[in-house]
Amino acid sequence: MADRQLNIGVFHYKVGGTDGVSLEIDKWKQVLEEMGHRVHLYAGDLGSVDGTLIPELYHHLAAHERLYHNTFCELRDFDTQAYQRELDRWALELERILRNSILRQGIDFIIAQNVWSVAASPPVAIALERVRRSLNLPTVAHNHDFYWERTDGVALTSAAAVELADKYLPPRDPRITHVVINSLAQRELAERKGVQARIVPNVFEFETPSWKRDSYNQDFRAQIGLKENDLLILQATRIVPRKGIELAIDFVKALNAPHRRAQLQERGLYDGRPFSEESRIVLVLAGYAQDDVTGQYPAKLRRKAEREGVDALFIEDRVASRRGSRNGHKVYSLWDTYVFADLVTYPSLWEGWGNQLLEAIYARVPVMLFEYPVYRADIKARGLRVISLGDRLQGRDEDGLVQVAPAVIEQAADQAVDLLTRGDLRREVVEHNFGVGLQHYSMAALRGYLAPLFQTNGHGNGRLNGSGITG
Repeated sequence: MADRQLNIGVFHYKVGGTDGVSLEIDKWKQVLEEMGHRVHLYAGDLGSVDGTLIPELYHHLAAHERLYHNTFCELRDFDTQAYQRELDRWALELERILRNSILRQGIDFIIAQNVWSVAASPPVAIALERVRRSLNLPTVAHNHDFYWERTDGVALTSAAAVELADKYLPPRDPRITHVVINSLAQRELAERKGVQARIVPNVFEFETPSWKRDSYNQDFRAQIGLKENDLLILQATRIVPRKGIELAIDFVKALNAPHRRAQLQERGLYDGRPFSEESRIVLVLAGYAQDDVTGQYPAKLRRKAEREGVDALFIEDRVASRRGSRNGHKVYSLWDTYVFADLVTYPSLWEGWGNQLLEAIYARVPVMLFEYPVYRADIKARGLRVISLGDRLQGRDEDGLVQVAPAVIEQAADQAVDLLTRGDLRREVVEHNFGVGLQHYSMAALRGYLAPLFQTNGHGNGRLNGSGITG
């Protein structure tokens, strides 16, 4: 139990989803509540969890998307004065709403989830900092991604945008402790903003029993059109360009080559299932595409899969963070998809950490991945055994989709055949990876990271254990 119960308010654009930030919010909430604190969620979309719905926090409101574009891309919809007025108008409205909610709930500690770093809605960043400062609340800023990490680049569009970024992205104050999820972000934040941050890596519940086939999910394959002896290659991430999903399509194409299908048929699968001429190798995309603001990436993937003869299923409408129903259809949890996965693809070009990597390790499923920068910097040395696509891109195709050397894809497909057909090798690999996860990325490890950040003093006021500021 904590020495005093804190009433913690967690603020984000959306919660209760299958995206990485939502999943980490769930884990932090669980650990903090186990420590004796109260945790209350505030978001513009609550998904399937309890909390306070503030629709104006949602980053996909047209007004917020417009302000984001006019802050970080181009000043397209306003002149400089009109941009400032619109930004101020929204910030003032959000400030009023947030202040009322915080006071009504008696919040005495804030966790700002990504709103001062990725800043998908600039006025949310301004409003939350103004309220925090005026109420003098101790705060942890949990910074998963930063606006300057956009894979397609960023350009602050005006003096007002520059001032916004300098003052609020992130704010500097001794009452704010900044937390990042990898060493690259820690170094970049210090160099760009003079802010010292602590690293709290993403974690998973390695201490709990792994997901299993049960009465609810046993029909998952059938419901999405797969048979028992089909191979389910799972892409569990959101469908956005930085996930590099086109590389998974190349990989599945190579895996489906005649000579590899012959090997699969001759050997049989790792769990005793036969693989026949009729068996399919299917790339199942379980994540959602809502955060692809252009809407072009899923269409490009569909075209590429069709062109390359790859069987791809987009099942966003059948998957959520929790089991339930939608439009009269049964909905499975994201975790159900791992139970039936024969292999997980994770070819991300950039990740703040790598939630789906941890999920696959926990589920004891082999992983194919592209060695994104944070994996190389913070994770690779832990000794995970993965099918690697290396860390170098070879170029892009006519649709702008990334490519790696064909020889790399072929080698990865050969390694996959071994893991799909040799039960002994597969068990050795996945159990080794599970042990790495249990040691370094478990909920017990998270509690050790969080405990110092949420201490209280003898007068019953929340305090931060150290400053988030340097210089």
